[in-house]
Amino acid sequence: MVSEYDEKATSARFIMHVNNDRFKGAGMHKPTVPINTFVYNKGKAQRVTIDEISYMMPTASILPLVSNQHFVFEAPDQLVAWQFNREFYCIVDHDAEVGCVGFLFYGIHHPMFIKLDKSQQEEIQYLEKAFSAEWPSQDPFQGEMLRTLLKHLIIKTTRIAKQQSDCYQQFSDERMDIVRKFSLLLECSFRKEHGVKFYAGALNKSAKTLSNIFALLEQPAPSRLIQNRIILEAKRYLHYTGKTAKEIAYELGFESPAHFSRFFKMYTGINISAFRDSQSAVDILP
Repeated sequence: MVSEYDEKATSARFIMHVNNDRFKGAGMHKPTVPINTFVYNKGKAQRVTIDEISYMMPTASILPLVSNQHFVFEAPDQLVAWQFNREFYCIVDHDAEVGCVGFLFYGIHHPMFIKLDKSQQEEIQYLEKAFSAEWPSQDPFQGEMLRTLLKHLIIKTTRIAKQQSDCYQQFSDERMDIVRKFSLLLECSFRKEHGVKFYAGALNKSAKTLSNIFALLEQPAPSRLIQNRIILEAKRYLHYTGKTAKEIAYELGFESPAHFSRFFKMYTGINISAFRDSQSAVDILP
């Protein structure tokens, strides 16, 4: 079952999938896909492939996903999923309300499979019923009610995820906020800014201080996170689009295709043409 809410005046869109065997993410080649997705696996553990990497999603768990991720689930008919675009609810603009940006979404540690105990499962199932009960309303308040329920879902999931995070158990939210802010800044700027100095300056820190803070908080070095994000996007372009290396180099802010080629090989151990050939070989396997 697929239930949709659309506001033509604002382009706001919210979709709920329940046991939809066709549910999957289209990735960056279909930009109309809603920006963010919550997936709740209420069935058995199942395999999910995200950006061509396979993971096992536990039973009774929630997985947050963003629009430029290509994902396919082994058993989508066992899932409940909520999808929404920026016009419906912008988590960045409302981060003070929900506190999920740079953690659940656009964060460092992904994919994040958030496991639910029995009482938490009951709460999510209650929300599922509340969402379902709202679809027949069709009145001027429906959109606001759906946003309220979505905000409840986001806050609840964020709280559970923080309880399961070693870093959030060891360090305060205030100290971890710099990691969240860096993560969001990286997501917005990685196509143009490749150096730690830019991100440190935007956070009112020196590059050395920022690196020291990340080490203290037991996070990967900022330089490594920048490199990883650029490589991830490059792989998405190479796998899901027909863009040339030259076009991708331009999209990702490199001075020249040669510079991009050296960067890609340095951090993946394989050159661009060989990577693309290897992905094409996987696509044609039976």
